[in-house]
Amino acid sequence: MKYFQTFLRYKYLLLNLINRDIKVKYRRSVLGILWSVLNPLLMMAVIATVFSHIFKFQIENFHLYYLTGAVIYNFISEATSTSMMSVFSSAALIKKVYIPKYIFPLEKCLFAFVNLLFSLVAVAIVMLISGVRFTFTALLFPVPIIYALIFSIGMSLILSALTVFFRDIVHIYGVFLTAWMYATPIIYPMEAVSERIQTVMKLNPMYYYVQYFRDVVLYNTVPGIRWNLICLAFSFSMLIIGVLVFKAKQDKFVLYM
Repeated sequence: MKYFQTFLRYKYLLLNLINRDIKVKYRRSVLGILWSVLNPLLMMAVIATVFSHIFKFQIENFHLYYLTGAVIYNFISEATSTSMMSVFSSAALIKKVYIPKYIFPLEKCLFAFVNLLFSLVAVAIVMLISGVRFTFTALLFPVPIIYALIFSIGMSLILSALTVFFRDIVHIYGVFLTAWMYATPIIYPMEAVSERIQTVMKLNPMYYYVQYFRDVVLYNTVPGIRWNLICLAFSFSMLIIGVLVFKAKQDKFVLYM
């Protein structure tokens, strides 16, 4: 209850930080927020051309197949990578006034979430162009996104705390994100790899978020209880670990800033 009251006290600061990041990102941009829609569409066009024609992956509605995976990956990638330096880069403010330090990685996750919402417009456009029917299952699209958001917050708390002490994590994480993308069936079908590799890939939480999103948007199916429990387990396990790590380290932040 105490932490919830503290959060409510600083919710306006959180909103102002999100608003600031939006203004900074699209400052002096002619198209502004439209880039959040155009960027995934342009990337989709490039990837679809390369993998559907050159590598000849036979996936029905490959454009939408790629896009539904990419928006989830891009969200988690942006949320976690931008959160890494969020605490360290706010050192001047943290040293002057009391602010709950978790506000900074949380704000980066919510800012990435706002960008994701704009990217969903691109998904809707491609669905219309591809002739994919909008069914009642598509209304469940927020479910995997919320799972991914909870997971991202937990992971961001860990990364932002550790980065204060070890700045090299920023560079290492960039390599990890690339490996993570290829370890998730975003640009290729799961059946393209051996069963042994599939077993290993199913330890990847992003696989479940991506597949959940595809199921409700592209394949018009509703994942069962088991799938939801797996998503919940990954998301809340990461959130709990993130909170514990951040809480254990936050009192030492000022000594390393």
